[in-house]
Amino acid sequence: MTAKRARSFASGVDAYAATRPGYPDDAVRWAVPNDAQTVLDLAAGTGKLTASLVGLVTHVLAVEPTDEMRAELQRTLPDVPAAAGTAEATGLPDASVDAVTVGQAWHWFDQAAASAELARVLRPGGQLTVLWNIRDESEPWVAAFSRIVHRGDDLADHFDPPVLSDDFGPLEDAEFRWVQRIATAALRPLAASRSFLLTMPPDEREARLAEIDELVATHPDLAGDTADQPYVVRAYRAFRR
Repeated sequence: MTAKRARSFASGVDAYAATRPGYPDDAVRWAVPNDAQTVLDLAAGTGKLTASLVGLVTHVLAVEPTDEMRAELQRTLPDVPAAAGTAEATGLPDASVDAVTVGQAWHWFDQAAASAELARVLRPGGQLTVLWNIRDESEPWVAAFSRIVHRGDDLADHFDPPVLSDDFGPLEDAEFRWVQRIATAALRPLAASRSFLLTMPPDEREARLAEIDELVATHPDLAGDTADQPYVVRAYRAFRR
């Protein structure tokens, strides 16, 4: 089921690109060493994190296994080299990058194999950073949105610290709070971009999306055309020994 859900994003590229959040600048700076020259954005998707890395470092590389998502990244970021590959087999040379970033994707990996592969491609002293954008459910309408989207989802909580090999030093962690201004009309496609809904039978998915429509139509904090959606970026980093 996990593999099926990971593959499901091929059918949700447009919604993903249009509605998924990017990353705040302070989190991106924490994710990349000041002296880094070459950064790999792994499982880059449509380029949400990749876009923030461009301009921060000299060379940004993207590796993304899903053809449809990689094509969207290449459309919006044509100057970023983007290759097919996985966390377990990036296709990159040994000791070829100064940092690796993983946004919203570590839970899809084989942790042991990914840890070994990233230790291989990182230069000594290089940094691996794993980030998750997590909706801040202290906001009542966000909590209601999450209850609808993830009701029955056994992968709803997947933000545990990464388990890395002894090739890496100790984990450091940080949190970054920020707010995305989102169109209330975008909440339906935002929900539709989640792998849990993408893998539902069509009638079940439509019923779940109808609940999102009802939330938007009735919740007082969603009465306008836009709403503030708070996020917490939970981030972990470790350095290659």
